[in-house]
Amino acid sequence: MFDIKIIRDNPADFDKGLARRGLEPLSAALIAIDAERRAIVTDLSNWQARRNEVSKDIGKIKSQGGDADALIAEVAELKKNIADGEAKEREVSEQLRSQLLSIPNLPHANTPDGDDEDANVLVRTEGDVPTFDFEVKEHFDLGADLGQMDFETAAKLSGSRFVLLSGALARLERALGQFMVDLHTSEHDYTEVQTPVLVKSEALVGTGQLPKFEEDLFKADDHWLIPTAEVTLTNMNRDSIVPTENLPLRYTALTQCFRAEAGSAGRDTRGMIRQHQFNKVELVSIVAPEQGEAELERKTGAAEEVLKRLGLPYRVMALCTGDIGFSAHKTYDLEVWLPGQNKYREISSCSLCGDFQARRMNMRHRAKDEKQTQFPFTLNGSGLAVGRTLVAVMENYQQADGSIRVPDALKPYMGGMTVIERK
Repeated sequence: MFDIKIIRDNPADFDKGLARRGLEPLSAALIAIDAERRAIVTDLSNWQARRNEVSKDIGKIKSQGGDADALIAEVAELKKNIADGEAKEREVSEQLRSQLLSIPNLPHANTPDGDDEDANVLVRTEGDVPTFDFEVKEHFDLGADLGQMDFETAAKLSGSRFVLLSGALARLERALGQFMVDLHTSEHDYTEVQTPVLVKSEALVGTGQLPKFEEDLFKADDHWLIPTAEVTLTNMNRDSIVPTENLPLRYTALTQCFRAEAGSAGRDTRGMIRQHQFNKVELVSIVAPEQGEAELERKTGAAEEVLKRLGLPYRVMALCTGDIGFSAHKTYDLEVWLPGQNKYREISSCSLCGDFQARRMNMRHRAKDEKQTQFPFTLNGSGLAVGRTLVAVMENYQQADGSIRVPDALKPYMGGMTVIERK
């Protein structure tokens, strides 16, 4: 969320940032609402001061036996004005807050301009795309032939966009999540956290999923199912002041995630690419502002290392202004090669959010012996989406007989199993 004072002081820069997002100027409308709010606050202050002054006069007049009826009537009128003014101030403040919450983060100066994913910029390509001397299959055909990936039974239980994994494929999916968490905690200095998957509304407001993207979420009574552990990990320090000396904070979690996929009708309807329920390893960092860009490179490198250890070819894309997420300031996508689709598909997004989320959740940091607090920068990224990584392993390690070779990095997690085949 934006500080209205910053918008008042820099309206042209604010509108320029919105324009890069393809949005109309909003500074004038926001400043007008804020001016109305400030005028009401000024009136309230004047009325309260006058009420206090008149109340004292009433006491003096009464103590001297005088007639204070006129002043008593004025106090009554002032009390009414104050009550009405406070109600109006709450209404206008909520109007301003609601509008500020609905505005996406402004893009970083280095974020490429563009309307959609076609304007994303290739940063680098890693690994060699494999060649096969047989007709490659997509993961859902491989899984069905192995008898270990069942979409039909999952649909009976839960509907479309769910899957049942069994046997070695279920173990491989579990192994991937464990491998990722072990790598990030042992080599990349992330602290593992087990978080709830049900959160209150304010947690989703803090990270930017609410109020704008309610239709993409699943609700359970007065709680929401998390679409990503970014929500829980980042909100761990909401409404708090972190000692600057403790920064950076780095958290990782392997959780189930839930997304309604409201805007993806007809897209990836087969297979595990776009599911309502999936596992993901999340990476969240909270850093001092001057550490932000270096931490984004570090986080992206940590996610890349998973793909390198698994021997999966991929590329890094810098997302353009029309493709970055709501809370993002700058984003790199990692896209893994899927032989079955003969193209790269997203497997991780690593984003620098600046102080956008910290402001929404009132998270601050303060150096030792200093009174002034600052908003830290937050970052998040997938390290990686486990289901999509399973897809990539299956398709890149498939063999002519339909079996799947187990990558070397996963063999310790698979009890020494080297090949997944139909039993």
